[in-house]
Amino acid sequence: MALIHDMAESLVGDITPVDGVSKDEKNRRETESMDYLTTHLLGSVGRGGKEAGVDMRKIWQEYEDNKTLEAKFVHDVDKLELVLQMVEYEKRKGKLDLGEFAWVAQRIVLAEVREWCAEVLREREHYWKDLGIEASGLDIGKSVIDHSEAEQKAQADTT
Repeated sequence: MALIHDMAESLVGDITPVDGVSKDEKNRRETESMDYLTTHLLGSVGRGGKEAGVDMRKIWQEYEDNKTLEAKFVHDVDKLELVLQMVEYEKRKGKLDLGEFAWVAQRIVLAEVREWCAEVLREREHYWKDLGIEASGLDIGKSVIDHSEAEQKAQADTT
């Protein structure tokens, strides 16, 4: 599912909320791309292509519907990957504040992925603190970290 959900992006690009493309338009473009890839492209491949295309299209739709635990996990990991990229780019470029992308961390649903994200955001917080710079998005990072720590405490209290 993690690989399949990015297949449409191979044709339409990775459309993010800051790109100014409406959610309906993004969905239309990606659906059209997946239909092309799974029906026309794979459907024209010899034995097994059509069946593989049908299976891939179903998995992609499961991801889009975001109702199963697996779909929620893949959505969350996709958000975590954006936060990881943000931190890595900041470190590579030196003093480049990409905090405008930190908001995505608040949309992570599953506690375990939120915990991973909190760790990345702690690292980011220390990075900027060591530089002596007040970066943007640190308040969001603190919120995600606090939420994750509260979840961990609640989990420990029940065991």
